[in-house]
Amino acid sequence: MFQRKSNWLRTFLVCSAVLLLFTVTAFGTEGETAEVTSNMYATFWSLVPPLVAIILALITKEVFSSLFVGIVTGALFYTNFNIKEAFIVMVTNETSGGLLSNIADSYNGGILIFLVVLGVLVALMNKAGGSAAYGKWASSVIKTRKGALLSTFLLGVLVFVDDYFNCLTVGSVMRPVTDTHNVSRAKLAYIIDATAAPVCIIAPISSWAAAVSGVVEGYNGLELFIRSIPYNFYALLTLVTMITLTLLNFDFGPMYLHEHNAQVKNDLFTTDARPFENAADTQVTGKGGVIDLVLPVIILIICCVIGMIYTGGFFDGVPFVDAFAGCDASIALALGSIAALILTFIMYIPRRVLKFHEFMECLPEGFRAMVPAILILTFAWTLSGITGLLGADVFVAGILQNSTGVLNVMLPVIVFLIAVFLAFSTGTSWGTFGILLPIVVPILDPSSELMVITVAATLAGAVAGDHCSPISDTTIMASTGAQCDHINHVSTQLPYAIMVAAVSAVNYVLTAIIQNWIINLPIAIVSMILVIFIARKVYKPKEL
Repeated sequence: MFQRKSNWLRTFLVCSAVLLLFTVTAFGTEGETAEVTSNMYATFWSLVPPLVAIILALITKEVFSSLFVGIVTGALFYTNFNIKEAFIVMVTNETSGGLLSNIADSYNGGILIFLVVLGVLVALMNKAGGSAAYGKWASSVIKTRKGALLSTFLLGVLVFVDDYFNCLTVGSVMRPVTDTHNVSRAKLAYIIDATAAPVCIIAPISSWAAAVSGVVEGYNGLELFIRSIPYNFYALLTLVTMITLTLLNFDFGPMYLHEHNAQVKNDLFTTDARPFENAADTQVTGKGGVIDLVLPVIILIICCVIGMIYTGGFFDGVPFVDAFAGCDASIALALGSIAALILTFIMYIPRRVLKFHEFMECLPEGFRAMVPAILILTFAWTLSGITGLLGADVFVAGILQNSTGVLNVMLPVIVFLIAVFLAFSTGTSWGTFGILLPIVVPILDPSSELMVITVAATLAGAVAGDHCSPISDTTIMASTGAQCDHINHVSTQLPYAIMVAAVSAVNYVLTAIIQNWIINLPIAIVSMILVIFIARKVYKPKEL
């Protein structure tokens, strides 16, 4: 009863705030919005709006209202508490931070198209019976719970071209298998997230490699990216952690509760939140087999890869690797997903796997399944845009530039921690290394190993902060792919991410001294495994 009243109260407060803003806009002073100069620009206050959203989300377990409050706070800060101008800034496209500007942005639009089409493809595969047939087949092949977890991990490593694509595809394919072996949705979301950005940031042929290469001017960006891979401790140690925890059958923190309930009580969710419960009840009307899930997924992968090299100019004579480095991932994913949908239609209808009207019914069904993710993403993009208007990037860049005079031995770990904080606050890893790399690279000797280590620390910190942040788009995608409540995913993943980030930070201090990945990488791996064994020895879960 209290929870129900609390939800009604939050809804009432949000609606009241919107009504107040509408009233002020309608009856306020006339005239167009003037150019705004915020008194809080490039100060610590520029980081407060995302921190407000993050803290509220963790406390209330409700992400929509938390993001909205963060957006309102940022808009008020930006307009020096002018309510009318704040409303215009947060809704319109007069600045880069408004809802309309983020929806109208072509890059964001491509991601939303990809998200919707993938939702439609999942609905099609479910209705056709492909997912059910695959689940039965996989259950006969994958006999153990560890096998289900490791198979999910392996698929996540194989689908390395893009983190969005990784999250949604791996979740769709492996969810029936992990459900059969009583793997909690929170654990599935963690595995998906642990093999999305961390794999993409160490894969030379991926949209992430392209993004990194594009922001390092005056250098061979791809070569620098490849050299940084052995020093990208957070990404590598996240993979080590996932494998070690699986082999030891060990979990701690909130994840232990979710896994205990899944294995003992057959409850995959633990909480009452079921954001995708209707999607799980899709009625199978088709005559599909395993091929009707596997082939559409393969087609989707091939089409997205072709889309990436196409947007990179491969068919105009650009070399394959350079085409990947210069691709537009958003357009590529939109092109690839729509092409895959058309080919799936050609595959299903002539074989009468689905009737025409059944195929068409999946279009709105798939869209509806993705509405929560679309809404969270749109709010997260808006909050990130308003944070940018407040000059959060300028503030953090100033901190970094002031720290360049410290001993070289501390520079990588300082850059790592700054990147973690910036990515956590803004919810974007691409934006984080896009801000920090142009600062880090020019201040270091390009021929030194220290520059490579510091670049790696920047990339690692960006992924670490992104992993911890409730407003991160990749974290949202992982929740969506696993069909897990978003806050459940964040709260269960956070202790693991913090543990890996702490071990990584210590190893960056040591690496700045030794500066040899052949020595430092094994030390980092051993130290990570040792910390997990110590945690297993020390951790005493509460009696449930």
